[in-house]
Amino acid sequence: MSITIIILIITALISYQGLNGKPEIIEKLKHHPYREKHNREYYRLLSSGFVHGSFSHLAINGFVLYMFGEQIEIFFGQVYGLNMGRVMFLALYLTAIIAGDLATHFKHQNNPSYSAVGASGATSALVLIFCIIAPWAWFTFPPVPAIVFAIGYLAYSSWADQTNKSDGIGHSAHLYGALWGIVFFLATKPEMFGLFMERLMEGPTMPF
Repeated sequence: MSITIIILIITALISYQGLNGKPEIIEKLKHHPYREKHNREYYRLLSSGFVHGSFSHLAINGFVLYMFGEQIEIFFGQVYGLNMGRVMFLALYLTAIIAGDLATHFKHQNNPSYSAVGASGATSALVLIFCIIAPWAWFTFPPVPAIVFAIGYLAYSSWADQTNKSDGIGHSAHLYGALWGIVFFLATKPEMFGLFMERLMEGPTMPF
């Protein structure tokens, strides 16, 4: 079983329990900068990626994880080696959750009313890395190249961050998680930048 599927199952199980009659799970695991600083509950920077604000929120992040994660995990196995590729993929995913939460951790650490949930940082990292690997790859749904999907995905995240201030979803994590994904991948495999530029300059090809 792939690391992607294992993460998806664990996230779905924990989120489902939190959304289906056990809100104390979300309360215990959510990103809460005030408690992280004052109670030293730093585990929340990571655990928040395994709970979600709604079933639709879980479905979106789960879709993005499955859509990009499987392919990136396979690619990591090719460039890092099979076993190390799985380790690096897991490291990327977990650290991207933390990276996505850091900005709001410092911004709201004295604000007891702020909290957020979701794997937004990690899924955004996957989106951006996939664009480096295959910027013009077409998807069946939505029927657009990867780079167009990525731009739209991040544009929506930016809009949501500005307009949905109280929905409990870590929208700002999309941006910082995406940036971390680029840094992580290019820092460990700098030759991938050349590959990205080469494939980007090839231009789009139709999916038929």
